[in-house]
Amino acid sequence: MANEETVISDEATEAAGSAEGAEAAAPSAAAAGSVYYSLAPGYQVNVRSGPSTDHQVVRVLPEGTRIAIRCQTRGETVDGPCGTSDIWDNIGPGQYISDSYVKTGSSGYVTVGCS
Repeated sequence: MANEETVISDEATEAAGSAEGAEAAAPSAAAAGSVYYSLAPGYQVNVRSGPSTDHQVVRVLPEGTRIAIRCQTRGETVDGPCGTSDIWDNIGPGQYISDSYVKTGSSGYVTVGCS
């Protein structure tokens, strides 16, 4: 399954109701017009309940996952394969990943800030 790609969106996550279902959700379940970003190649990424590594891991995204970012917020600074950043990407209710593991092509926000 090395070439298999997982796509994660907020709508797919809510519809699935669980981490296992969310990872298997079809791309067609995603909102129209969503922009998807790839995780850093070769990495599985922890999804946390808040924007720091002190928050609980709620699931792990497999290598090759592409995500839709709902909003972004500042949190703990993390060194990762895509740089050093204090930006955290919200990918679903109570689900955050460090932007330093996401290939956004930017060192700043790529979408709206979380409120």
